[in-house]
Amino acid sequence: MKTRSLLLVGILAFAGLCVARTKTYDITLTSAAKVGSAMLPAGDYKLRVEGAEAVFTNEDNAKKFTAPVKIQNTAKKHEETAVQSTTQNGTQIIQAIELGGSPETLEFGE
Repeated sequence: MKTRSLLLVGILAFAGLCVARTKTYDITLTSAAKVGSAMLPAGDYKLRVEGAEAVFTNEDNAKKFTAPVKIQNTAKKHEETAVQSTTQNGTQIIQAIELGGSPETLEFGE
């Protein structure tokens, strides 16, 4: 019985670590923006990283958009989540997102 209890505790601890690892970040886009090949309408999004993809979930309608991402680590943690973008031919294009509370910067390409 003792071995079984230890096994159960180990499984629950591992599951908790997996859930804690998928942190989400709040992003607000005041205008439509392109990320990778996806066009995101203006609105509030939950952002999470799944492997080599960033998943944006629209908070109004739960629609999901994915984009390939390259993760870069900096020397210190970012104070807040910040979106870096440019405008090309009248279209807002997200180039990078600094993740607040983390040393990670997400970099996007076409």
